[in-house]
Amino acid sequence: MATQIITTTRPSWPKFYIAVAVTIAAIVFAGFARTYYLRSFYTSEPLPFLLHLHGLVFTTWLLLLFVQTTLVAAGRTDIHRRLGVFGGALAVTMIVVGYLTAIHGARRGAAPLGIPPLVFLIIPLGDLLNFTILVAAALLYRGRPEIHKRLMLCATIAILAPATGRLPFAFIRQGGPLVVWGLADLVLIACVLYDWISRKRVHPAYIWGGLVIVLSQPLRLALAGTTAWSTFAHWLAR
Repeated sequence: MATQIITTTRPSWPKFYIAVAVTIAAIVFAGFARTYYLRSFYTSEPLPFLLHLHGLVFTTWLLLLFVQTTLVAAGRTDIHRRLGVFGGALAVTMIVVGYLTAIHGARRGAAPLGIPPLVFLIIPLGDLLNFTILVAAALLYRGRPEIHKRLMLCATIAILAPATGRLPFAFIRQGGPLVVWGLADLVLIACVLYDWISRKRVHPAYIWGGLVIVLSQPLRLALAGTTAWSTFAHWLAR
């Protein structure tokens, strides 16, 4: 009598999510190497406390993303859920610190990509708004892992532009915000393609999360040059 041997394997998606977490961390490290992670090798000028705090909390988020995806891959969803409480508190901290940092940059006249500071302000504030929306949705769906994990990735991709904008390539500075966003969006596209290849369809969480990110980009560019935004930005940075 023939004996049928049945083997079981873990689904491949946990490894993919770990790879995405590592990729995002690598982009952030490369983008902020000169100004934060390896700053001491390039300048002796001290970094203000607020910027140190900003770097710390956002780096902690990336580490948490890696740990959480690794825990899921290892089947330790119990620890993953307990760490989720810390993740929610960290997300709130990131929003507050990110807002303060953006306002601080506008007040001191920081003008990345050659854009006037108060015009540029719409970019980080819009990124934070997207992050807030997507993290809130991810926490709301924390009991539905297929939605939760995709929204968490989308939330992290939503705040990736500051890193891609600082990558040491001339074409980025010359291309402006659309190139900066486009590079960050490539990570989102990779996630969507993986879904399509592995599942033969794209999960709605990526569709809605992606729309939040992508549609906000031209909308912000259109709004940035208006009198309404100028008035609002002056009020914020006063």
